[in-house]
Amino acid sequence: MKVLVTVSEVADVDDEFEIDGLEIDSRYLTYDLNEWDNYAVEEAVQLDEESEEEVEVVTATIGPERTEETIRQALAKGADRAIRVWDDSLADASVLDPITKATILAAVVEEEDPDLVLTGVQTGDYAFGATGVALASQIDYGWGAVVNYLDYEVGDDTAEVHRELEGGVEELAEIRLPAVLTIQTGINEPRYASLRGIRQAQSKPLDAHGLEDLGLSADELPLDLELTDLEVPEVESDVEFFEGGAEEEAAQLADLLRDKGVAS
Repeated sequence: MKVLVTVSEVADVDDEFEIDGLEIDSRYLTYDLNEWDNYAVEEAVQLDEESEEEVEVVTATIGPERTEETIRQALAKGADRAIRVWDDSLADASVLDPITKATILAAVVEEEDPDLVLTGVQTGDYAFGATGVALASQIDYGWGAVVNYLDYEVGDDTAEVHRELEGGVEELAEIRLPAVLTIQTGINEPRYASLRGIRQAQSKPLDAHGLEDLGLSADELPLDLELTDLEVPEVESDVEFFEGGAEEEAAQLADLLRDKGVAS
C-alpha cells in the first residue's frame, strides 16, 4: 500500500516585523512544517507501524530548494521518501491558489498512484482550506474533509472517518478507497523527530521535479490569485490595570464588573 502525504513549509512571523513591498522582510521570518500537515504525516506513519503489510509513506511538496531542510522533518518522523516540485515560473506568482496546487499535486498522484492521499486541512499562512478537496475532484478520488478520527485497516476497501462540522457536530462516514482525506489537528499526537530519525532523513530519497517532469507547463496552470496589498492590521485595546493588594484588586474588579452590568 502507498500513502501520499502533501506537506507545505510555512513562515512564522515575529511579533515585531516590517513589510517590504508585498512581502514581510525575511529577517522576521522563520520556517517550519505546516502544523496541519504534521498531523497528516503522523497518521500515515501510524498506519505503517500498525500494519502487518508493507506501507510506503511518500510526501509531496511544492516549493523551492530552500524548503528541503524543512520537508526533511517529515522524513525524520518516519516517511520513506519525499518529492519536491518547483519551477522558476512559480516564483513569479505572489500566491499559489488551491486550484494551481491541486493541478500540480494531481500530476504527482498520477505518477505515484497512491491508495490513500492525506493532506492537512489548511496551511497556517493563507488558510484557504481547499487544496485537498480540489485535488480529490481533479483525480476523481473519494474524499473526506476535516477528518478528526480515522479507522482504517490496511488492505480494506473502505475507511471509517469522523468529520468535524460546524457547530460542534461530527459526521461519521464510510469512504471507499482510493481517497483523499484532509486531516484536522488533534486527530493524534505528532511525534518529535529523534536524533536517529534526523540522521536517517539525510539519506532518504528526496526527488526534485520540474513541471515538465510531470507533463505540465506554467502556461497550463491557473495562477488565478494575485496579492495586491499587504499591511499590518490595526489593533485596538482597552486594558485596565488593578494595583494594590489582593483585597484591593478584588474590590476594583468588583466595581468594574458592576459598572459593566455584569455583577448583580
